[in-house]
Amino acid sequence: MAASSLPLAIPAMRFDLVTLNLVLAIAETRSITAGAAREHLALAAASRRLSDIETRLGVKLFERRARGVEPTEAGHALVRHIRSLRASLHALESEVVEFSRGVKGHLRVAANAASIAETLPRDLAAFSRANAGVRVSLEDLSSAEVQQAVAEGRADVGIFVAPVRDGLDLAVHDYRRGRLAVLVPRAHPLGRRKAVRFEALLDHDIVGLPIGTSVHEAMLAHAERQGRMLRARLQVRGFDAIAQLVEAGLGVAVLPATVADRLARLFEVKVLGLDEPWAERQYLIAVRRQEVHPAAVQRFLDALCGPSAGAATSRNARQSPSGGSKS
Repeated sequence: MAASSLPLAIPAMRFDLVTLNLVLAIAETRSITAGAAREHLALAAASRRLSDIETRLGVKLFERRARGVEPTEAGHALVRHIRSLRASLHALESEVVEFSRGVKGHLRVAANAASIAETLPRDLAAFSRANAGVRVSLEDLSSAEVQQAVAEGRADVGIFVAPVRDGLDLAVHDYRRGRLAVLVPRAHPLGRRKAVRFEALLDHDIVGLPIGTSVHEAMLAHAERQGRMLRARLQVRGFDAIAQLVEAGLGVAVLPATVADRLARLFEVKVLGLDEPWAERQYLIAVRRQEVHPAAVQRFLDALCGPSAGAATSRNARQSPSGGSKS
């Protein structure tokens, strides 16, 4: 049986959640032994369950290798369906259970640090006021992690910086636009300017968020295009920490303009414009692509993107001029 026929075979068969969770655990740990342990199954029982499901499907789900197992094409397809099923079950359980507590839904939001610092708080507050019965949880992740969390059902909604990663079944909507700016000590030589090109920053140490964030990846890509090295000497978590390091004269920073303006009122730093096309950034909202969303998710999309958001299509091929995919 070809891997492409796997989704057609699933409705005709009965699958128990224990076996499906086992398949997912094996795929994620790349080990039958570790997968069995994660699901609290004896190794012999786990092997039997895996053999049974492979026999019923008529395909091998894993290739045995010297250092563990690797999902086959059919295995990857089944894992995608399992993750989708688990996300739907979680949405079902959380939404129904919350009703018994007087709550009308639970919304799990994953967002990158820049959107949390720049645009999201006011919108979250407005949404919470208008939907007092919906409990909102928020997790700070990189843009790449945000998209993965939504695709795997660990988050209901993701807010991040373009581009959209390939291969994820997401419906993506425009949210807000932002702009990057430069933060320098007030006595810094660049401080006499109102705006600078990125090239001017390459002669100085850079203070920023950790490797893998969208701003860092964008700077790294553009430095490489100019044949220069990015002197990213200091990487910390938190924009306040960045501002304090800049104030101390330990480097310059590139960060969201609204955040930079706010920090300039608290620290001895100056904000300069970043005169680059890629300084313009697009924030996006992603949800799993499906016909009907849980009520809390749909209300959130309507509030932040407008009622037409539910009809958006996947935009996995979209790319950003920044060259980064994380934030």
